[in-house]
Amino acid sequence: MNVVIYARYSSHNQTEQSIEGQIAVCQEYAKRNDYTIVGEYIDRALTGTNDNRPQFQKMIQDSNKKFFNGVLVYQLDRFARNRYDSATYKNKLKKNNVRVFSAKENISEDASGVLMESVLEGMAEYYSVELSQKVRRGMKINAEKCLYNGGSIPLGLTVDQDKKYQIDTNTAPIIKEIFNMYINGKTMVEIQRYLNSKNIKTSYGNEFNKNSIRTILENKKYIGIYSYHGEETQNAIPRIIENETFEKVQEMLKKNRRAPARTKAKTEYLLTTKLFCGTYKEMMVGNCGTSRNGVVHNYYSCNGKRKNKCNRKDIQKDLIEKIVIEETRNMLTDENIDLIARSIFKCAEKAKNNNKLKELEKQLKENEKQRNNLFDSLKICEIDSVRKSIFEEIVKMEEEHQNIEKEILIEKNSNINITVKEIKAFFLNIRKYSTNELIYKKILINSFIDKIYVYDDNITIIFTVKDRINNNIKVPSIEEIECSYLDKQGQPILYYTNMRT
Repeated sequence: MNVVIYARYSSHNQTEQSIEGQIAVCQEYAKRNDYTIVGEYIDRALTGTNDNRPQFQKMIQDSNKKFFNGVLVYQLDRFARNRYDSATYKNKLKKNNVRVFSAKENISEDASGVLMESVLEGMAEYYSVELSQKVRRGMKINAEKCLYNGGSIPLGLTVDQDKKYQIDTNTAPIIKEIFNMYINGKTMVEIQRYLNSKNIKTSYGNEFNKNSIRTILENKKYIGIYSYHGEETQNAIPRIIENETFEKVQEMLKKNRRAPARTKAKTEYLLTTKLFCGTYKEMMVGNCGTSRNGVVHNYYSCNGKRKNKCNRKDIQKDLIEKIVIEETRNMLTDENIDLIARSIFKCAEKAKNNNKLKELEKQLKENEKQRNNLFDSLKICEIDSVRKSIFEEIVKMEEEHQNIEKEILIEKNSNINITVKEIKAFFLNIRKYSTNELIYKKILINSFIDKIYVYDDNITIIFTVKDRINNNIKVPSIEEIECSYLDKQGQPILYYTNMRT
């Protein structure tokens, strides 16, 4: 199988070595599984929580060329930390017969493995959100003290060792000059040309443009106001510009500013790729329309309508999403959480007991036994030539011992180390959050829901898959869905609920 490697690192405490380490593990994985690596896509210092990853996007586009069948990542959170994005991009790759493999996480292809993959991705996203919240809390504490909170320092100001803003005596006169020029009738373009002709740079070290001039003229820091999330603190920063000058400039800007073009608000359809028409098995997609009185209505409609195959009525976006969110949270009972957590843990432990690891450990023991025998022979041997041969053999055995230990370490590192307690804590934390928060709606839907079927009189929600055929998720029949939600071993494979719409 031809595969490509995707690797990234995302923050200041990760380096090029992080990339090299990821690639090394992926290469070892490919070698063990007899995969041929035909390319690498690497994004440096880019987060996995958004789509602004050029190499990642190039990889998705290149999958259309059909020259690789798999994407190999160090672990799942390198692909995406957002389950919605993960599901969306995996679906795009799937259409091109491309699978995603995790080198560090042994995930089986059965139902428990699929569930474990969903939870691992959901946990990665959840803890990414938790980290962001901790960062925001730290920033809020800084904001309460009116301290520098990161980002670009405006031209004319500097930050001391205590993170307090101070006037930069070298560049503050430039700010005063910009305000004076604008009040005296100079246009932004004229100010821009003047500053660039003097080789004066912005706070980023770039040449000025209209946007950078406007940013300076609208920055309240220059009149001593510290802003954070809409809250303003007066006299928190040493002022460079007087209020009267600043207010006059704002009036002029307002007068000269053209009315901004109306932008279409982006609406997120959370059930995209998961919602299907129960009758025609066509995917239902998000759409919107505007009524005569100008009210925008968002809804899901069956793709079959475009093919004149389906006459199902559209379903309101807010209604269906609310039902799905509520039922998902209801599904996370203490009993179900315990069942699912133990099922995932069992799957992870099973992955650790793979035959290759057992064989390597057997080889290691045999190597140690042979080395001990050679050492015993060396002790009693009195013939120099034979002693030399035995010693050379011991050296070879030592090298072999180190290589086996290295392979065992690689194999063990590919295991998923997760406890029942950690899995249960994840479920409990997700359950307690308000479903009004978009990020937790996404985690709930994308971590725990496989498919949703809309029928004439009910909605069927499948929370995990029951089977896979040729690497594709099998669509269960309604008879299968209504039959049971536990497999023969009593494991939580399929949950369902029927609700009147």
